[in-house]
Amino acid sequence: MYRRSLLGLIAVAVLATLSVLARPSVEPGSEPFRAPDATAAGPPPAFGAYVGYGSDAVRRVAQLGTWLGRTSAPRVGHVYLPGDRWSNIEGAPGYLELWARWRRARPDRLFVLNVPMLERTEAHLSDDVVRAELRRGAAGRYDGHFRTLAERLVRLGVPDTVVVLGWEMNGDTYTHRCGPDPQAWQRYWRSVVSAMRSVPGQRFRFDFTPSRGRDAVPWTECYPGDDVVDIVGMDAYDQPEGLSFAGQVTEPYGLRDQVRFARAHGKPVSYPEWGLYRNGDNPAYMRGMLDWFARQRPLYQTISDYCPHGVWRCPGNPEASDVYRSWLGDDREPR
Repeated sequence: MYRRSLLGLIAVAVLATLSVLARPSVEPGSEPFRAPDATAAGPPPAFGAYVGYGSDAVRRVAQLGTWLGRTSAPRVGHVYLPGDRWSNIEGAPGYLELWARWRRARPDRLFVLNVPMLERTEAHLSDDVVRAELRRGAAGRYDGHFRTLAERLVRLGVPDTVVVLGWEMNGDTYTHRCGPDPQAWQRYWRSVVSAMRSVPGQRFRFDFTPSRGRDAVPWTECYPGDDVVDIVGMDAYDQPEGLSFAGQVTEPYGLRDQVRFARAHGKPVSYPEWGLYRNGDNPAYMRGMLDWFARQRPLYQTISDYCPHGVWRCPGNPEASDVYRSWLGDDREPR
């Protein structure tokens, strides 16, 4: 009887060990989530906002600082290249000059540029078309467009731009999505990075930024390698409806898994897009995100400041707006 029980215990232990070894490198943690504590830390080192495409967007960054009550404006400028055609992905003349001038005006500023990997970015192309496009990219067919962009950025005096390349690739919104062929997507990313790094004078940092959660495919399946990624980002909006901030932290491929993955790969984290969404004016989410930034110390975070996501330019979110201002709206230098 004792021998049978002992053998049974050994079998259970072996199975448990094999189960642990078989787990993926990123999965939800088992420890309980610790609720945010607004007194735990100060604001993150660098913050800003996406405040629009147009020429007046540079002015809005300063206005955001005024709204916050700061004598110095936010240090991060964040914009997107239009992905309708290759000439715009190349950074068509007239589009980047104002932002380059803004970046050069102060050495502590950070310029963050979202760069689509394929034209017709939001054309809802079929998986078959996307797969074929990814394979063309992986073969180097589109490297010239990205080399042109890199040369333009260097010429404008912003060789240290943070490039958020092919963002939210784990979803199905954009043509540059990973799901139809993850291996081709990885090879394509590597080809783009190689092309941009080949330009003399560049000091770009490349930000791998999925959307929070599993989405269409696990974002770990798209990761192209430590040698071609400098930052592990995450776009993290308040969704789906009814999901608490604690759930956003602990869900598979959520905020906690992002931080763990980044640490395991020796990379800093970032949050290029975040904001309110499916749960309306949600001060608990706002407190949770700001506390998360204070604890995790991302390289940067930029809220999407337009409705329904934003705080300054979205009057429908007064409670969350008050929380944002209470955390970032004094004249302390970010710690």
